[in-house]
Amino acid sequence: MDRECVSLLPRVCEVLRGSGSSLPDDTSLEKLLDWFTGLTEAGGSVQETIPCLLEFISAVVNETSSDPGVISFTLKLSGLIAATEDGFRTLQQGSVLDLAFNPQHWRDAGLWEDPCIRIGWIQGLRNMLQHSKSLTFFVQADFIVPLLQLQTDSSLFVASAANQMLAHTLLFFQPRCNGTFEDHRKDKRPQTSITDVEPSSQDYAAVLVTISKFLKESLVPKEKTRLHQSEQILKLLALLLARARQPLRDKVLGTVADSLEELVTAGYSQLTLPLMDIILAAYSSSGTDDCVPDQRVTRLLSSMLNVSKPSDLIGAAAAFLRGGHHHHSSVFLFSRDTVHTAQAVRILLLPLHIITGHTLLGTNAAEVHQYSIAEQLKIKTPCISMICVCLTNTPPITLMPPDLLPCPPVLIITAVLSLLRIGSGDSSSSSSGCSEVFRNLVGSGKVQKCALEVLMGLSSSPGMKDKLTEVVTVLIQYLNNPDSDPTVIHKSYQALLKWMSVCEDLSSLTEKLRKDVINVVKKRACDMRWEVRDSTVEFLGKLASVLKPVEEMCDALLAGCWSTPLLREALQDPESYVRASAISALAQTLEHSWHQGAAFTQGQTDVVTRLLEILSQDTEGFARRAVVQYFIAWFSSLASHTSPLSSPSSSSSLRMNSVSSVLSLGSADLDWEVKVHTLELAELLMDKACSGHRGYTKGSETPPALLHPYASVSDQTRALHTHTGTHGEGVESGLAGALSNLVEQGVVSALLSGLVDCDRPVGLKACQLLITLRETVCPLSLEPLDATPAPATVAKVTCELPGCSWGREIRKIPGMKGFDRVKEADIAHGARCGEVGKEGASESGDSVCVGVCEMLRSLGLDEKLDILSQSSDHVHNSPLSLLQDILTASAAHTHQDTEPGQEVIVDCY
Repeated sequence: MDRECVSLLPRVCEVLRGSGSSLPDDTSLEKLLDWFTGLTEAGGSVQETIPCLLEFISAVVNETSSDPGVISFTLKLSGLIAATEDGFRTLQQGSVLDLAFNPQHWRDAGLWEDPCIRIGWIQGLRNMLQHSKSLTFFVQADFIVPLLQLQTDSSLFVASAANQMLAHTLLFFQPRCNGTFEDHRKDKRPQTSITDVEPSSQDYAAVLVTISKFLKESLVPKEKTRLHQSEQILKLLALLLARARQPLRDKVLGTVADSLEELVTAGYSQLTLPLMDIILAAYSSSGTDDCVPDQRVTRLLSSMLNVSKPSDLIGAAAAFLRGGHHHHSSVFLFSRDTVHTAQAVRILLLPLHIITGHTLLGTNAAEVHQYSIAEQLKIKTPCISMICVCLTNTPPITLMPPDLLPCPPVLIITAVLSLLRIGSGDSSSSSSGCSEVFRNLVGSGKVQKCALEVLMGLSSSPGMKDKLTEVVTVLIQYLNNPDSDPTVIHKSYQALLKWMSVCEDLSSLTEKLRKDVINVVKKRACDMRWEVRDSTVEFLGKLASVLKPVEEMCDALLAGCWSTPLLREALQDPESYVRASAISALAQTLEHSWHQGAAFTQGQTDVVTRLLEILSQDTEGFARRAVVQYFIAWFSSLASHTSPLSSPSSSSSLRMNSVSSVLSLGSADLDWEVKVHTLELAELLMDKACSGHRGYTKGSETPPALLHPYASVSDQTRALHTHTGTHGEGVESGLAGALSNLVEQGVVSALLSGLVDCDRPVGLKACQLLITLRETVCPLSLEPLDATPAPATVAKVTCELPGCSWGREIRKIPGMKGFDRVKEADIAHGARCGEVGKEGASESGDSVCVGVCEMLRSLGLDEKLDILSQSSDHVHNSPLSLLQDILTASAAHTHQDTEPGQEVIVDCY
């Protein structure tokens, strides 16, 4: 532990004893406790290292005059110290534990009513219960009684904590199957006590008997107002059954089985899901033992899948299937309990069967619950709720083994499509369905959105290929519907993309359907609502990514004669989100032609011109970010072996002319994300220019030699950076050419600008890239003691540092002050500024050319990287800073008491 922290702790303890009102912020005590917890888990003995804590705990517990928050902190700290047997003995010898954890002591002081005290009491006990002595103390003090009472506490946080504490007590000390007890302690250090870590069987049995009796007597509410208590106990039971082993699991089940049956029979809707959680937890735990589930659990499940209330019935069936899919026991549930699985499937398909009239359950199906569910579907609110629950479960149902399904999966897709038609007002295809329910579904945005999401999930169902035409037809209907809200249209586009992406052959779509897609997209591209226009241009971009360019479908749907003009027009949209989406969509649409190296059309040239205008003039960051990402996509589309700066393709000159503008505008942008994307573009250009040279580490990865500043350089690494003879001259010439190109294109200027940027992510990335560049073009930086001059050709490459803006900041870097040319320019500039005044000195100056290699060595990049790589937490978020903040806040509080009106600001992290 830091010596300075130890020296400050006595003063901090004194401050906390006095009052908690002067704490710098509400989380100071939690941070302090986290620190002590970390010290304990690392193997330290807090009570030995910080003896003042024992005096502090004793004083707070005995005086009871401290702030409730400080008392709560003290209780938690006491439990933390008592978590080891040494700490437990020390606190017992000081007569602290009996007083600290006696609820009556805090009642007498008038503090028990504060939830903060009760939380501290519970969590302190939980911290302590890590060994046998603490369990004996817990039992002998009869703390189980107040802990059970807190299960129904008025504070939800207290009740939940008490719930977790009961589970911890039973599970932590539960015996193994052979009757011995397991040591669950995180800290496996040897105990200095001669006692065994195993708890007394009598102590554990006493706890188990008391809790079991409580569960049995309290699970069934005496009146409806006590349902909250039952819900809390059910949560506790689910937690216990999920983690308990034999014999504890059997004991718990035997205690509560009859009460659970009584709850199911009572039909409390509020308890449906908690009851299903218990069933799934019991199935899960039995599955881990590879044995048949307890018959009591199976009987309980049968009761839940036969309750009379439709909403509870559907909720139970959905919970069963959902739990089976999400849990590791799903194979067990669906393969061995086929009866209940098939029953749950039929229950969830029944509403669709009733509404659409499709024979999902068979032609002669006479379902027990059909009448009650049909009646409930005639009431709007429960109808919509039940339909959404059933719909959500249809995709996993279609993927089940055929023997568990009452109908082919493709028929379920048909039913969902019929439901979508009904929702849009078209019920002609479902004349055999329940017409009385239709009025509840027509125009229901909730049902429409749920059904569209489900339709996306059904795209992977067996037989889906046969339904492609029908799916596209329904989705076009939704996209054309003037009553469809923006979210419904967005989800319709998503569903259309999903189905097109999973179908290998789109030739089954008729020419009419293809034209319908084009027409509806054109229509929605001009919609009055910007959200719809945004979804439309986004759809066009994603469609280009989804469909293979070689398919005939692409010629019909993605031909530049209709889609690209729509996107170009969207670049003028008044809404920035639409402009940004249009830019991204254009990049996705043109990507194929970029890869093919096709000549640029006049329209594509106009797009680049417009994008540069957006980057320089648009007031919204969304569109400007998209512009830079467009150019990143453009340059990335080139073959990896072809440099964009020397490509012979027809679009080469356009790229060369635009890249400097993008780098210049992007690096000067006010939006930090635009600047980071600009550096990503610079990184891409660097990769393509330097990737063929030895010693180059791709992108902003740290070069091997920089893993440690004092690491020795291996012969292999040294060879990578040393070039001699004719071959070396060729490499040197190639490096010089690449570096010159990077300077001319503005890559080096963008990196230098980013290095001195006020936004840390920008500075960090720029620094990483500059180090990569230095290690490539200035290899001798790896050998500081080598007096060999730098390669002459590379050393001649220069770049210009402007006299203002980022150039002035680069000149201020200490290592740069040794440059003769920089020094001379600054002296000359200062002399002229003396004539025009100080204001001129800060606004303008002379540019100066400096050698790139020499500059890269002088920027102190390694030290800069160390600083930028550290978050602000390494300075402010430390135990020492926390202790200093508490003391400073206390001094400020005292100062305010003596001199009213004087406010002292504490800089707390």
